[in-house]
Amino acid sequence: MRHFSLPVEGGLIEKDLPIGVLHAKEKVFTRIFRDESDGSDAVASAIIEAIKSRKGTFRLGLSTGSTPVTLYQNLSARFRAGEISFRNVEIFSVDEYYPIDRDLKQSRNYRLRKELLDNIDVNPLNVHIPDGEKRMQMGSEYCAELDEMARGLDLMVMGIGEEGQVAFNEAGCSEQSRTRTVMFQYESRRKQSHNFNGDIAATPKSAITLGMGTILSASRIILMAWGDNKSEVVSAIAEGEKTSSCPATYFQSHDNVELYVDEAAAALLSRRVAPWTVGPCNWTRKLRRKAVIWLCGQVGKPILKLTMKDYLQNSLGELLDSQGPFDKINIDVFNDLQHTITGWPGGKCGANDSTRPVSSSPFPKKVLIFSPHPDDDVISMGGTFIRLVHQGHDVHVAYETSGDLAVHDDVVMQHLDAIKQLGMGDKVEEVRAIIDAKVPGEPEPKELLAMKAAIRRSEARAADYSFGMNMSNVHFLNLPFYESGGVKKLPCTQADIDIIKQLIVEVRPDQIYMAGDLADPHGTHRVCTEAALEAVEQLKEEGETWLSKANIWLYRGAWMEWDLGSVDMAVPLSPDEMIEKRHAIFRHLSQKDIVPFPGEDSREFWQRAEERTQNTAVLYDRLGMAEYQAIEVFLKLV
Repeated sequence: MRHFSLPVEGGLIEKDLPIGVLHAKEKVFTRIFRDESDGSDAVASAIIEAIKSRKGTFRLGLSTGSTPVTLYQNLSARFRAGEISFRNVEIFSVDEYYPIDRDLKQSRNYRLRKELLDNIDVNPLNVHIPDGEKRMQMGSEYCAELDEMARGLDLMVMGIGEEGQVAFNEAGCSEQSRTRTVMFQYESRRKQSHNFNGDIAATPKSAITLGMGTILSASRIILMAWGDNKSEVVSAIAEGEKTSSCPATYFQSHDNVELYVDEAAAALLSRRVAPWTVGPCNWTRKLRRKAVIWLCGQVGKPILKLTMKDYLQNSLGELLDSQGPFDKINIDVFNDLQHTITGWPGGKCGANDSTRPVSSSPFPKKVLIFSPHPDDDVISMGGTFIRLVHQGHDVHVAYETSGDLAVHDDVVMQHLDAIKQLGMGDKVEEVRAIIDAKVPGEPEPKELLAMKAAIRRSEARAADYSFGMNMSNVHFLNLPFYESGGVKKLPCTQADIDIIKQLIVEVRPDQIYMAGDLADPHGTHRVCTEAALEAVEQLKEEGETWLSKANIWLYRGAWMEWDLGSVDMAVPLSPDEMIEKRHAIFRHLSQKDIVPFPGEDSREFWQRAEERTQNTAVLYDRLGMAEYQAIEVFLKLV
């Protein structure tokens, strides 16, 4: 399946730019790749080259988690192709839960074996993984022995946590710390419970980790970060100040460290946020808009009040030379941004569409909205969804996964009790027995998941019905990759793609909406969008030429929003439409108050969604646009 990356328009002209200029703002040398696949391929090549260049035993440190998954697939494939042997490689893993059975699927030991070690020819005697089964009485002696073995590795390859965690070295740890047992604070343990199906009771309370000092003793270090949820920590490592609150910044002290990131993770680096402060740029329309919006933020002015002095004092003299004078740039960018705003996301019948983001014909349009989970549609683009329905378009919505894991057992029992009270059957004790028989950390029973999926379906249908959606246009795809029974999903295969292809051919949409979240390269949103995009490409290759005229619009979730410099369509919402959207979100009762995987933000989804869209409206207002209650924005995938 092809990997999805956001379109990049304009930016720093890196060709022939001296390397010292390109990396001038970086304290850790950073390499940016198109996506995780390209970056992992480069890391694999670096590892193979390093192993081959050394005579004798090569000592390699590796981390686990989601970040290195693609790297390990790459190394396994290259071994099978005969490119590399690991017979003379000694491998050290950086951490392990404690206590934990090494054969438990959630253990670091198990994951590293399944993802890499079982696929290559490494000598088992050369593999050193912290032992989560060691008796606590032996802990200090064991950790000291492991620390001594792991010092001075030839190469350490690591992923980095979202908040700068390194292995299980968390905020506040010492730069000189050694291998040790660490106790999880409650918040850390709650995060780790994601690996145990959200069951905090089944999540270990401690772990064994190589210390920062031990890790930094390696001769060479390669760090990896993929996805825009890593953008803040990448910025901190590469350009921020060294601080104990972000242990990953300690790598700034090492004299042979490189950071490999994809475009999404690099989003907050200077050469992406403000490339004009680094070197010459390719001044496309969107980069010009991005620069002017950035300048407005720097000087605290709306677009039409910017002066030539503002441009010159903020590294934008090249833009003036290229596309000036300044007042022309102001007007051009103001009009460019103004033309992204439309109250007709499906196009307005018979209107002049020369400056509108959506064509007026055909009208009405056939619209297909892909929603990874059964509530992403109304949370992320509910106002636009409602407006498309109310304006008479033939709107279809496809819920790509069941979302069953996000339903608490108590919610199932409540629904069954309601059925019992209505005198329509009694399955309460049978289901209670299934719940009581659950094994902490293990996949949920299929019978229970089926009930939870039914609850999510009924909620999605109720939300759609609340604003007049045609119920025959509501589709539940139940993509197979999601149905693992646990947090870790199955691989996405052609079977998933074929389900999507069948629906696209059936609907023949003029507009397609998809989730554009790239936060987790292995997360449900990204997998769903890549599967949908692959379905579109396969259909085009199979002769469905009409798809070339279908516009694909990308929305984001409740946590993040598109940068206004890249926005192609902005749909303003009135106060009444905000309330209608809120009521649609409320129909997802199982997701209110007690969401199993809420992330860092404890607020409910409707609160996050409203703040996001209202903040977007404030940004437009500050730039000199009309003042709206809220705005949902979209990026057009060309």
